[in-house]
Amino acid sequence: MAADLTLSFQDRLKGALRPLARKVGLAAPAGAWDAIGNKPWVLAKSWRKDQIHSCNICGWVGNSFKGPFHCEMAECPRCGSIARDRFLLFCFLSRTPDAEGMKVLETSPRLGAPYRRMMRKYFDYTSSDYDLSAHEGDIRLDLQKIDLPSQSVDILLTPHVLEHVPETTAALSEIHRILSPGGKMYLQVPLCRGLTRTPDVPEFHADNTKVFYNFGWDLTNTIRSCGFEVRVLITEAFHRILSDQPAALTLDDPQFDIESIRRHATLSDLDIVSDTSWSDRMGFLPAYQFVTWECTKISVT
Repeated sequence: MAADLTLSFQDRLKGALRPLARKVGLAAPAGAWDAIGNKPWVLAKSWRKDQIHSCNICGWVGNSFKGPFHCEMAECPRCGSIARDRFLLFCFLSRTPDAEGMKVLETSPRLGAPYRRMMRKYFDYTSSDYDLSAHEGDIRLDLQKIDLPSQSVDILLTPHVLEHVPETTAALSEIHRILSPGGKMYLQVPLCRGLTRTPDVPEFHADNTKVFYNFGWDLTNTIRSCGFEVRVLITEAFHRILSDQPAALTLDDPQFDIESIRRHATLSDLDIVSDTSWSDRMGFLPAYQFVTWECTKISVT
């Protein structure tokens, strides 16, 4: 879905008047989107026909994200979230409707202080990081040996971190330990091929963290072996691609081996969380770049 890059008259007028509104207290200060009184993911559901995109993190509604559609781009002009940030929160809240007040731990979140203040308004929220550098958190944690009590976390959000951990099963077992019975992990990793392998040459991401694994669909069974029930959350358009239904597919990134991804997918593991309308709305495009593992700690009775 192509974005209309031309601002409407109403948007231009609001932009011109906003500095005056801030002076008289009728609008939040610039950059203070986290001070809004309503849940951003609720605000994002309200839009006009000429405002074709919205952000479920800050509540922005408008007609164009910044940059092309890509999981690492399509930046919200208000809070700076990229598409995978929005998809992670969308998966968490669409699957956990009574989440307010839960103990939420997020590993190495991209977004800074305003995002974290917003999360603390609705959840008992803590951010962590391994080396407290590029994604500085409230606490330092090594996922292979987590310095937290057992059953002390209700929800773990972990975006694009597990591929940087040398011992996958050690990390998953520790996450299972700290989650409360029935607690959930929402896990994102880059899914660029059908089966897991180690990088052919040394690979580092932008924050200079080493990549130990390029994960594939077999990660699902690895997670299950550590005591989780697993559903893999994707968009409606990606499900059509994987099930060989007619779907528009433009391979604009050679990093993704679509045929391998198709060949090794297990359709019975997949749940659609976002239809085409919502995916276009939130910028979850191209469809094959959006996957989140929902991992539920099995309660022992």
